[in-house]
Amino acid sequence: MLDRYFRLTENHTNVRLEFLGGVTTFLTMAYIVVVNPQILSQAGMPVEGVLFATCLAAATATLVMGLYANYPIALAPGMSLNAYFTYSVCQGMHVPWRTALGVIFLSGVVFLLLTVTRVREQIVNGIPGCLKHSTAGGIGMFIAFVGLRNAKLVVANPATFVALGSFSNREAQLALVGLALMLILMTRKIHGAILIGIFGTTLLGILRGMSTWPKAIFSLPHPSSTWMQLDLRGALHLGLFEIVFVFLFVDLFDNVGTLVGVCEQGGFVKDGKIPRVGRALVSDAVGTIFGAVSGTSTVTSYIESAAGVAAGARTGLSNIFVAVLFMLAAFCAPLAAAIPGYATAPALILVGALMTESIRRVEWAEFTEAIPAFVTLLATPLTFSIATGLSLGLISYTLVKVAAGRFREISPVIWILTALFILRYVYLAAE
Repeated sequence: MLDRYFRLTENHTNVRLEFLGGVTTFLTMAYIVVVNPQILSQAGMPVEGVLFATCLAAATATLVMGLYANYPIALAPGMSLNAYFTYSVCQGMHVPWRTALGVIFLSGVVFLLLTVTRVREQIVNGIPGCLKHSTAGGIGMFIAFVGLRNAKLVVANPATFVALGSFSNREAQLALVGLALMLILMTRKIHGAILIGIFGTTLLGILRGMSTWPKAIFSLPHPSSTWMQLDLRGALHLGLFEIVFVFLFVDLFDNVGTLVGVCEQGGFVKDGKIPRVGRALVSDAVGTIFGAVSGTSTVTSYIESAAGVAAGARTGLSNIFVAVLFMLAAFCAPLAAAIPGYATAPALILVGALMTESIRRVEWAEFTEAIPAFVTLLATPLTFSIATGLSLGLISYTLVKVAAGRFREISPVIWILTALFILRYVYLAAE
């Protein structure tokens, strides 16, 4: 039955290989079970509720991908998107987390509609490559900056705005140890390097008396603190349109980029196209909607799935094993709550560094491509806003292309978005 449904023989795989691939994928992305609650807790959300929502949303979306699209690509709340949720929306714009969850729900519904009507592919084709790649790189720098701040390695300075932290700070010391440990493990290609680094740093902190042992390892989930807590009425406020757009935009390219990368590695691309891509794109939309209801930020595909593909996974059967492991992890809330911020900070720094890999695809020798990419890269971390980075990148792209007389390279999508963002800044200036 498994062979017929997942076409194991056709894809030159078997149950054992799919199991190994699934376990490998889970180990490489299991850090999200610990890191996501830590990040969203800074928005005021309960850690235990977010942990359960993280595992539930990840398991649901991963199952949809495996059973409906038959691809070995796992999904979970996205790292860049949970950072935007916490630091830009909740902290920067002072939007209550319940309202922000409502915005996530609306973006998920719109995402599903765009996927079903095939508009999603048209939007992807309309955005120039330099902005796609620089957006991912800018978000990576943003996440890395947040990690450096949480690690006390970068601190505020009245003269220079930011400065190097003090190495006498014990939290900074442990964060550096954790970062070194993760780097060594990743260089040695040890699966689960980030997760091992987080636990190792936490253990060292406990031994140094900076943290305490968890009161328990396992406990029954407590989903009620975040389940169905979203505020849809507040999310329908007109001023939150930009937030909905950013969640849509970032997840759009993050998910599509992951699909292309993993499918190319696994040999799934046929004649330059991904078979069943429509089904694959449905999974993150469903996961995002379900995640908002259960209490977490936007769900997206994980590039860590490439590790599972390298270990032998070729079908959606591996996703079934990943989903089961995520649900088992939902019973580890006390363990996640005991992990301090200085232990997860190195993970943010490394994930941010990995995301900047995309900027190598920018044509830096071409002025009209390099300037918009540079503006996006620079504005995203320095303004502490992904939305600002995206908008300034789009506006600068249109400006330099018009100045160069290359009107044909500006798609209708870019014209519309540029006009909307200019109107936004005019409105903000008039307030």
